[in-house]
Amino acid sequence: MLSLSVDSVYVHKVWNETEISKIVPGGVPFPMLSDPGGRIGTLYSVYNEDKAIDLRGTFIIDPDGTIQGYQVLTSVVGRSTEEILRQIRAFQLVRASNEREFTPADWKPGTPALKPSIDLVGRVWEMWKPGAFR
Repeated sequence: MLSLSVDSVYVHKVWNETEISKIVPGGVPFPMLSDPGGRIGTLYSVYNEDKAIDLRGTFIIDPDGTIQGYQVLTSVVGRSTEEILRQIRAFQLVRASNEREFTPADWKPGTPALKPSIDLVGRVWEMWKPGAFR
C-alpha cells in the first residue's frame, strides 16, 4: 500500500506527525510518496492542473500490475479505509481461488463467498441476501 500526493515529503512528515499520528497510533503505516507537478496523478487522470492538486483516487492494483478496482472522489469527501481494505481482501480471496470463488455485494472477510456453477443459476438469492454478511 502506498499513498501519493503533490505535497512535498516535508508536508507529509508534518501532516503525519501533527495530525495522523493522533488518529492512527504510530502514524501512516505505509510509504507516502510525493508527486510534485502531478506527473503520476496525470497518468491516473486524478491531477487537477488548474488547482495543482490530486483528486482522492484509490487504485487497487494486483501483483500483475492490472488495476482491479478504483474510486475517485473530489477532495471534499473522505474515503472509507474499512471499505478499501474490504475490497483488497475480496480481490485477494478471488485471486487465491483462481477465480473459483466470487464475493457478493456486502461480503466481509470470514463470510462465505459464492462458488459459481450451473447449480447456482437462479439460486443466488438462497446463498446471498442483501445485508446477510454484515
